[in-house]
Amino acid sequence: MAGSVYVVNEIVGTSTESWEDAIKQAIATATKTLQDVRIGEVVKQDVTVENGKVSAFRVRVNISFKYHKDAL
Repeated sequence: MAGSVYVVNEIVGTSTESWEDAIKQAIATATKTLQDVRIGEVVKQDVTVENGKVSAFRVRVNISFKYHKDAL
C-alpha cells in the first residue's frame, strides 16, 4: 500500500479584527482553489501599527494539502 504525499505552502492572511479572523480568511481563500487541505500551522504572527494603535493582524500559515498524481 502506497503512502500519501502532501504539499506544504506558506500563505499570509490579514484581518482588521483578530489573528483568528486572519487565519480563517487565509484558509477560506486557499480552499477555494486547493483540494484536500488538511493542516494549517501558524508559523508567525505580527501586527500593523498606525498612530500607536494596532490596525491589522497578519498571520503566516503553512498549509498542507494532499498531492493527487491524477490531477497533473
